[in-house]
Amino acid sequence: MSRRTCLLLAAALIAASGCGLTSGSPMADDVAPGTIGRGEPLAGADLTVVSKEFTEQLILGAIMGIAFEAAGAEVLDRTGIQGSVGTRAAIENGDADATYEYTGTAWITYQGNSRPIPDPQRQWQAVRDADLKKGISWLPPSTLNNTYALAMNQANFNKYGTKTLSEVARLAKTDPGAVTLCVEGEFANRADGLPGMEKAYGMDLPARNITQMDTGIIYTQTAKGACTYGEVFTTDGRIKSMNLVVMEDDRKFFPNYNAAPMIRTATLKKWPAIASVLAPVTKALNNTVAQDLNARVDVDGEDPHQVALDWMTEKGFVTEG
Repeated sequence: MSRRTCLLLAAALIAASGCGLTSGSPMADDVAPGTIGRGEPLAGADLTVVSKEFTEQLILGAIMGIAFEAAGAEVLDRTGIQGSVGTRAAIENGDADATYEYTGTAWITYQGNSRPIPDPQRQWQAVRDADLKKGISWLPPSTLNNTYALAMNQANFNKYGTKTLSEVARLAKTDPGAVTLCVEGEFANRADGLPGMEKAYGMDLPARNITQMDTGIIYTQTAKGACTYGEVFTTDGRIKSMNLVVMEDDRKFFPNYNAAPMIRTATLKKWPAIASVLAPVTKALNNTVAQDLNARVDVDGEDPHQVALDWMTEKGFVTEG
C-alpha cells in the first residue's frame, strides 16, 4: 500500500528526481478567512504542501493548502507524490513544508518499529517525540483513522450478526464454512495483516476460505456476498456507498493510522500560526467525514481539490471570494 510501504521503485524515482518534486503549481483558490485564518497570520509565507497520490491524501493535501491560503500564505501545490518515501523525504530535506501524514506510517515505516502502540494518543506522542530529533514536528492528530478492517454486506450481517472480530473468530469455530475472506496479497502476508489478526483473535482459517484479489475488487465482491468478509480500509468511501458493515477491532490489534499535520520544524518556528490555523480543521476530520469525501471522488468522480474546497467552505473554515 502506498501509504505504508517503502517501495523500491519509489525510492529509485526519488533518487533520480530529487524526491520527485520536479513539478508543482501555485494554489489559486479565491478564498478568504472564515473561522480560521482571521487577520491572515500567514501573510508573507511561501509554503509548499505535499501529499501521496491516493484519493484521501489528495483531499487532505488540498484541505491543508486551502487553509494556508485563507490565512494569507502563497501555497505551492506538490500533492500526488508516488509513495510514502517521497512525501517524507520532501519534508526531511526541506523541499516541502507540510503534509497530513498517518501516525502508524511514521511509527512503523519511517521510525522502524514493529509493534504499534494501541492507544492512539500515546502512539502520536511517541511519533512526535522521535521525529523532533529529525527536524519534524507533529501537530495534534485527528480521529480519522485509516486502518485495516473486515466488513460484510447487509445480507450476511443479517444472517450472521457479527459486529466484532471476536465474534467473527467464534463464528469461524462454530461454523467454519461461514467465514470466507477476500483480501489483498499484501494483507494476507503482513504481520499487521491477516496472520497477526488470526493469532490475536485465535482464528485458524483454512486456505480454501481465503481468496486474494486486488483492492477494488474486494469491495465489489464483498458487496455481492462472494465472500462473507472483505478486507477494507476504514475511511474508504465505498464502505458507505455499498452499505457495508465494518467489524469492530475489539482487541485493538490493527495499528492506528490517525491523520495529523507533519510540519518541517524550521517552518513551524518561522510561522507558528500554522498550528492555530490547522487545529480546528484537523479536529473536524474523522472517519465519517473521510468516507463522505473519498466517496465523492472514488464513487461520484469529482475532483479531489474541489471536494476539499467545498468541505472547507461548507464547514465555514474559509469563505469564497
